[in-house]
Amino acid sequence: MTVSTRLYQTADRQAFIDLNRDWIEEYFVMEDSDREQLEELEASILGKGGRIVIAETDRLVVGTGAILPPHHDPGDGRNWLEIVKMAARKDLRGRGIGQAVMDALIAQAREMGADAIWLETNAGLTAAVRLYERSGFRHLGASELWPTPYARCNVQMVLLLGDG
Repeated sequence: MTVSTRLYQTADRQAFIDLNRDWIEEYFVMEDSDREQLEELEASILGKGGRIVIAETDRLVVGTGAILPPHHDPGDGRNWLEIVKMAARKDLRGRGIGQAVMDALIAQAREMGADAIWLETNAGLTAAVRLYERSGFRHLGASELWPTPYARCNVQMVLLLGDG
């Protein structure tokens, strides 16, 4: 299976919503922040200067992820971006879709001038945590944690780009 990535187009809207709703409802419950990002993605992601990456195989959308200015500014002088709403089609997980999306998101971050990327997840999503670790993200310690709008998030990770 060959996976390619590209930037979001308006025709991808429902696939982005469906893929993310699927994994959230499989493991957790939809929260207000999820609803905002999914139902109002033009304003809540793209309107904030973010970008959405779409993964495809055979012209079918099989994965998504977004990168945007973070919901929290740590005030450390870095140009931070935050990764949100990474998803892969359930029946195709484990086939490199997540890695393709992550690589494209990191490339987008560099293009957007970021020198650091932040994300949050849940420790129970072991495949996702492994993907982030393989991509160079490190876990934040208790004293480094940012405030989170999600009840389910108990892991926060960062990737410093460039010489940071």
